[in-house]
Amino acid sequence: EFRINKEQSSFHNRLLQHDLEKNYSGRQDNTNFGSSSSITFPVLQRTAEEKILNSDRLTLERQKLTVCPIIDGEDHLRLLNFQHNFITRIQNISNLHHLVFLDLYDNQIEEISGVSTLRSLRVLLLGKNRIKKISNLENLKNLDVLDLHGNQIAKIENIAHLSELRVLNLARNLLTVVENLNGLDSLTELNLRHNQVSAIKDVDTLPCLQRLFLSFNSISSFEDILCLADSSSLSDITLDGNPIAQETWYKHTVLHHMMQLRQLDMKRITEEERRMASIAARKEEERKRESHKQTLLKEKKRLTIGNIARQWEIQHNRIALEASLNKDKENEPCQINGSAAYVFPEESRSLDTILSSAVQGLSVLESHLVEVEGDTLGLYGAGALECLDRNWSVQTAGIIATVSFMFIEFDEIVQVLVKLKTKFPNCVHLKFKETNLVALQQFNALAEMHRMEQLTVDSQGNPVVNFALWKYYVLFRLNHFNLQKINGVKITENDIVKAERLFGILAYVASSELPHYRMLSLFGGSRKKQFHYLLEGKGKKSGVGSEESSDNRRSGGESTARAMLNYMTNDFHMEKLEEIKERKTFCQTYVENLVKEAADINMKNESLQKLWPQMFIELVRDAVIEIRNKNSYMKLCLQRITDQK
Repeated sequence: EFRINKEQSSFHNRLLQHDLEKNYSGRQDNTNFGSSSSITFPVLQRTAEEKILNSDRLTLERQKLTVCPIIDGEDHLRLLNFQHNFITRIQNISNLHHLVFLDLYDNQIEEISGVSTLRSLRVLLLGKNRIKKISNLENLKNLDVLDLHGNQIAKIENIAHLSELRVLNLARNLLTVVENLNGLDSLTELNLRHNQVSAIKDVDTLPCLQRLFLSFNSISSFEDILCLADSSSLSDITLDGNPIAQETWYKHTVLHHMMQLRQLDMKRITEEERRMASIAARKEEERKRESHKQTLLKEKKRLTIGNIARQWEIQHNRIALEASLNKDKENEPCQINGSAAYVFPEESRSLDTILSSAVQGLSVLESHLVEVEGDTLGLYGAGALECLDRNWSVQTAGIIATVSFMFIEFDEIVQVLVKLKTKFPNCVHLKFKETNLVALQQFNALAEMHRMEQLTVDSQGNPVVNFALWKYYVLFRLNHFNLQKINGVKITENDIVKAERLFGILAYVASSELPHYRMLSLFGGSRKKQFHYLLEGKGKKSGVGSEESSDNRRSGGESTARAMLNYMTNDFHMEKLEEIKERKTFCQTYVENLVKEAADINMKNESLQKLWPQMFIELVRDAVIEIRNKNSYMKLCLQRITDQK
């Protein structure tokens, strides 16, 4: 009796066990195919002796058959072999109800058909054919081995009912995704070699799967086969020939996630390999966590910078809108027949109402960002300037050589330049992007820095770079820094000479027009002494001018003339204007009071001049009357003296 050994573990050994016996092949020449004019298919006829010797087996291997012959009187057949023929369709075997083993390997079959009545079939071998779809297997519920390798199948389907299936061979097909394996509760071996598989699903639902062959596919990451880690029964797996197998972490990762494996890529796994895999996997997990953390930080940085940029744009739009509204209001007073000539209903709305929708939802993100990357300190948003008030470690502060400003008003930066040079003594490079640098005089403020070797002003958000001579002005005004590069371009001696020729007269004009008391207020003690020498005409005799120049070069200080070119921020300018206004008001009030007081005095004097003659006459008259009686007058005087005492 033909039996299938269920203890056999290898699919290839199974095929060897179920291979056709060669005893019958020696008698193949004695098999006769009869034909009749009324029968389309050849009819198989065997002698009684042949039936006795191989009663349950029939081999028609390499017979150049193009169709399946009609097999009469062979209902008891259990094994049928049609290997290496040219058969294009399965037919004429529906009467073989006891058939257990059907081999149609290496034919030209394009569709699975004609097997629905073979309910006893246990092994179906259809490898190396032209089948494009798995179908018509609904009644083969006892199937144990299904071999469909070497076909053109692109999808696994219609096999969920094969609960008894133990071996499935789909090697060398066109599969891209492994799926639809639910229901194969007895499957122990799955061969998917030489496909185009890039993702695997449902394998973790197979309770008995032990061997999985995935060699030479398109699996590129462990995430593509992540479900394999959830399989508790899997013991042997092959992944060689996949892109994933070229990764350095491949073996360690697979062993770490599949601790139950006995073999990987047909090689037995040792305990030492498991231990090393566990260590390597932990390191890989730490690396991935760190990488994920860095990715999150980068994404957060990107979102935060985007939010800061939007707020910067909204702020500038607000300023532009306010300026536009103020300009429109100045033009509004034009009246026609006592009524306004035009109105702006939209523009007259509250500015906060106009912009509220634009800023809604942005509060969930940071409004500023401080970032230290290598030797560069990046400051994004005006709030980032507050970091200069923190207690920086000496090591970190000493590393900073470049400070980058983005989305911050330059006037706000000017106010912290003193802190900047104090906190970061080794800072030699300043970068400005979206800082609203609009005038050359703003560069005067940078003279407060301790030292500077490089300056970078991005054209984005800094209209000043549209001036053709802005670099030469920077070179002239910051000459005492000995700048090496501006916007990444090296400074030459010719650039310095040209800058001096272009703007040298400017410093002279500024110093000559400034009052002496204002100039003295800009200098320290040594500079004041030098300036007095210059005023007294002693500069040439004592050589103070040359000494000053040489001292400036040695100490890196700016020249007296250049010091006259300073920058006043808008806020400071407004404060000065307010102060001047207050002083003007005070002076005006004081003068008005003086004038009023003088007018009152003059008025009183004029009134006195008019009344004085009459007053004098009355005084003389009263005196004469009073001293007319001499004795009475003397008594009255003595009485007054006594009363006073």
